[in-house]
Amino acid sequence: MAKLISNVSPHFSGKRTTQNIMLDVIIALIPAAAASVIIFGLRALLVIGVCVGSCVLSEFIFEKICKRENTIFDLSAIVTGLLLAFNLPVSIPIWQAVIGSVAAIIVVKQLFGGIGQNFANPAITARIIMLVAFAGSMSNWTQPTGLNLSADVVSGATPLAAAAKGQKEFMPDYLTLFLGNHAGCLGETCAAAILLGGVYLLVRRVISWHTPVAFIATVALLSLICGKDVLYQLLSGGLLLGAFFMATDYATTPSTKWGKVIFGIGCGLVTVLIRFWGNLPEGVSYSILLMNILTPYISRLTQQKPLTGGVKV
Repeated sequence: MAKLISNVSPHFSGKRTTQNIMLDVIIALIPAAAASVIIFGLRALLVIGVCVGSCVLSEFIFEKICKRENTIFDLSAIVTGLLLAFNLPVSIPIWQAVIGSVAAIIVVKQLFGGIGQNFANPAITARIIMLVAFAGSMSNWTQPTGLNLSADVVSGATPLAAAAKGQKEFMPDYLTLFLGNHAGCLGETCAAAILLGGVYLLVRRVISWHTPVAFIATVALLSLICGKDVLYQLLSGGLLLGAFFMATDYATTPSTKWGKVIFGIGCGLVTVLIRFWGNLPEGVSYSILLMNILTPYISRLTQQKPLTGGVKV
């Protein structure tokens, strides 16, 4: 008798696989990775390499111990490592980057069943864990050094932190924000590189426009209403990185079109609340994590009801 194989729905199959989807995401992240090295120097490449290597190794070892199918070749661990590295300052101690990577893969991803079964974005959750555990080093921002290895490292505030404190002399202009030549996390400073990667994902249809547009438009509208500099709010912090690369995660965000719109609006609302009235200058990570938790309810609210017909007897 042939072996009977059963699986949960949906039972549709297509040409896209997890591996080639993740490969597209990696390609889309390459411009931001290159920009981080150009802006912050070779240590940025070290942090990225450590995070990616730690994520892949953590997944391999955990699945070996638990006798699970090896999934490192689906490239999802590499994507998690890249996104986590992009959410860290270049000065982060290497051992802390390793701990964050292990937390992302084992605690957030594997303990909940692996890819597709985690309730929250692993990179986002690991960043928040690190913000709590290593508050000092996670807020130790350095000014761009470029590839000049002999340059002295100078501490500096991020654009959002400077804006929150009213330090106009430390607030970069729009062009500087767009090109990323300022203090901040590795992958969130260069808006041009992030937008290039986001457009690539949209063209390749890896993501849809609903969540990024709803997220960014909500922040823009509320910033305008609150009398803030709209363009400054859009180009600063992790808004663009979060909107295109983390708020569009398949497993932790709604799958319906209206669900994606509601998710994006919710992320934008929470981001603005934290930025304008919270104790933190940035709120993107917390907004995405909160909306990840609400995803099942949003999906249930926006699920399409099938049309049925029949004869009443």
